[in-house]
Amino acid sequence: MDFVLSMIRKHLTMFRKPLTMFRKHLENHRSLVRRMNGLKRKVMKLNSMKEDTDSRMSAEWLPRKKLKREVQLWLENVERINGEVQNLDGKMGESSRFTRGLHADDVLKRIREVEELIEQGNFQDGLVVDDHQWIDQVLPTTTLLGEGAKACVEEIFQCLMDDEVGKIGVWGIGGVGKTNIMKLISDQLLKVTGKFRSVIWITVTKDKSIVKLQDYMASKIGVSFCGDEDEITRAGMLFGTLSRKSRFVMILDDIWEEVSLEKLGIPEPSTGSKLLLTTRSFDVCRKMSCRAIEVKPLVEEESWKLFSEKVGQDILNIPGVEPIAKKTAKLCGGLPLGVITVAACMKGIDDLSEWRNALKELSERKESVNGLEDGVFQQLRFSYDHLNDLKLQLCFLSCALYPEDWEIEERELVQLWIAEGLVEEMDSRQTEFDRGHAIMNKLKSNCLLEVLPKTEYERRVKMQNLVRDMALHITSAKPRFLVKAGMGLREPPKVQEWSEDLEKVSLMWNRELEVLYPLEMSPPKCPMLTSLLLPGCGIKSIPEGFFKHMDGLKILNLSRNPMKSLPNSISNLKNLTALLLYYCDHLEYVPSLSNLRALKELYVTKTAVKEFPHGMQNLPLKCLNLDSIYIDEIPNEIFSRPSCLQELNVGGTLISGEEVGELEKLEIFEGRFYDLPNLNMYLQAFHGREEPRQYIIVVGKREREWEIHTSKRIELWDCDIYPNQIMLPRHIEELYVMHCTFCGHEEYPIISRFVLTSLGTFSSLKYLVIWNLKNRKRLFSPNCVPLNLQVLEVWKCMLLEEIIASEESGRVTMEFCLPRLKEIVLKNLPELKSICNVDAVMVCESLEWLVAHNCPKLERMPLKLPQTRSSSSLKLFINLEPMELWESMAWADPDAKSLLIRKL
Repeated sequence: MDFVLSMIRKHLTMFRKPLTMFRKHLENHRSLVRRMNGLKRKVMKLNSMKEDTDSRMSAEWLPRKKLKREVQLWLENVERINGEVQNLDGKMGESSRFTRGLHADDVLKRIREVEELIEQGNFQDGLVVDDHQWIDQVLPTTTLLGEGAKACVEEIFQCLMDDEVGKIGVWGIGGVGKTNIMKLISDQLLKVTGKFRSVIWITVTKDKSIVKLQDYMASKIGVSFCGDEDEITRAGMLFGTLSRKSRFVMILDDIWEEVSLEKLGIPEPSTGSKLLLTTRSFDVCRKMSCRAIEVKPLVEEESWKLFSEKVGQDILNIPGVEPIAKKTAKLCGGLPLGVITVAACMKGIDDLSEWRNALKELSERKESVNGLEDGVFQQLRFSYDHLNDLKLQLCFLSCALYPEDWEIEERELVQLWIAEGLVEEMDSRQTEFDRGHAIMNKLKSNCLLEVLPKTEYERRVKMQNLVRDMALHITSAKPRFLVKAGMGLREPPKVQEWSEDLEKVSLMWNRELEVLYPLEMSPPKCPMLTSLLLPGCGIKSIPEGFFKHMDGLKILNLSRNPMKSLPNSISNLKNLTALLLYYCDHLEYVPSLSNLRALKELYVTKTAVKEFPHGMQNLPLKCLNLDSIYIDEIPNEIFSRPSCLQELNVGGTLISGEEVGELEKLEIFEGRFYDLPNLNMYLQAFHGREEPRQYIIVVGKREREWEIHTSKRIELWDCDIYPNQIMLPRHIEELYVMHCTFCGHEEYPIISRFVLTSLGTFSSLKYLVIWNLKNRKRLFSPNCVPLNLQVLEVWKCMLLEEIIASEESGRVTMEFCLPRLKEIVLKNLPELKSICNVDAVMVCESLEWLVAHNCPKLERMPLKLPQTRSSSSLKLFINLEPMELWESMAWADPDAKSLLIRKL
């Protein structure tokens, strides 16, 4: 019996271990399922917060307001995390019970990120801020020209203040300055308090349809269309919103014929609101029942004064020039646009024979164009002809490919010129752009391009409507263009419009076009066509043989179209130099590129393409953008050798550091490396040669987006960092260290662990963000403080005790001068005891933002703030939480606290 029991126990023992392992696996599986369900619940909560935020946006995002950048980033991150959780859920559903556990780390990471987004998503201080582009200077204006224009402005203001006048029509010949007067009126109205609450500016122009104008109005007053409403429904929605507003001024600029306010959705002016319009026709004012005010040309003396100011007295002092110049100015007919354009053309001309020739040309010109006033057209054409450079003239004409009143990004325009071959090819992309900007400056100085106010991220230009009309008149003959950009087309151009002598076609931003060419017709024969610009046309498919007879095509822009595939006939475009496929969200198929031996620019950006385009190894690419969430990794040896690549952007797609390091001509790079050794291999390749002048490099898997501030940025995510084994570029300007673990002695300061590619002390570093750093007590050593730092943010570093490590200094007070530091954010640092040594101070004369949240052990603020003693208003925001921290905090600057209390 004992023997039997012994055998039973022995067999039970044999099965116990597998049974225990099975139970453990089962428990892990259940735990993972619980965590995944918990993640889904948190995502539901996050999406509820997003819905609430969307509702708040509808109420708060009014004209002259813009979303805070932090709100924009939060919304983008919520969208991204939704997609990632959905993707993760799908992968887990496809996994077996035994492989599902491989996703445990991903689930935990997503839980952590969703919790952070929930924590960040309250926005108690509101979602919007004032849009200073609207408030400070809505529209750029020049000095008001002539006594007639000044009298006109006074009369307009009298009508605006008169409750009996609801509609005002300002009319006059093209180029006389009507739009400039309206800009000044708009600018002044925004500064006047009490009478009007808002100004709504709508540019009408000759070619805009009712639907296009309704879209433009909707964007101005915060109305959202679903897309399937008819004109009447849309008009009703606009009418309802405008009727609820009071004391607004609606400006309709450049009306060519009577417009039905009812069809547009504009209520008749009442309750203190006004309608202002500009037109070239008195009849339009009469038919729309407006109080008509005429803008008259400059008188002869005023024309001469303006002309002489623009030409310059140094030129007029040359013997014999002034009499000819006065006759030239007189030929401009008192039209400010013509006077300025011709004068700009003659500025710097010191040869008397050139002045005589200019006067003769202007005298003999008798051309006219489709209703354009003869005089101003002749003057604009004169300025164009006197560019005296065919490439410069072609650069100017290509600006007319954009829609009327379009604000053109300067970089985009220069990129177009480079792709067209109008800027000669050079070794450096930057040199090519510099040459392009030099061309643009010539067009600006000749008053053929209007300079717009510079935004935070870009510079923009625009063609004045009359100048664009003149350019389109030129391109109706030779070189021949077909331009129907931004006209609200729903039907493609007629077959006969695709003539054999076409050189450029632009149908851009006709969002409802959908069909590019009648399917029942044979492909167009355009052998001379070099540029085909079709972004934002709603094109769902392109006939297979569409490109069959376009052998000369150089530039093809199909960006922002919902097509799923490109026709194979693209593969035969042997002269194609640029293929642009930005934001084609549904695009899955790109045919072989192996025959495109002239292709220098390829942008397959934010598409649904899942495979690397075939046949790229032998292409002479200079610019390549393959930023796609569907391509996991760039294969090795995919680039031609030797490579011509100057710009490379692979976004979040993995790429080998060694592969990128071998691209010797690279000037701009954005991409992601798998780990730190790849970063090191990339940087080692630049010993003895210049690093790229712009880069955004992510190491590891980015979990959220951060606003980009500089052109040289590195992000480290979930990296294990060992002492002295990481390299960073010498001129790095922006560094993010996120969820990283530093291996080695915890007393070593973080920044001393980095080794620069060459000697230096982070002298260029401007932005430093540290988030959830493990195993570190100190951030900087005293000799490694970045002296040009502008922003320092440290979040959720649970063991961090010091920002700048303490050092024995006797009784001598150490000063760390950080003259450019504007922002310090310290959040959730439970062990933080000091920012620097008790015998040290930080001199921060530019500090504007100081936040310390949940740093319970922080007792001393070692900041020396010279700006607190300034007599001017103090621009300094301080937020210490909990509030008790303000009372208990000791300040190194004994007067700082009292001065701050007095000034804040």
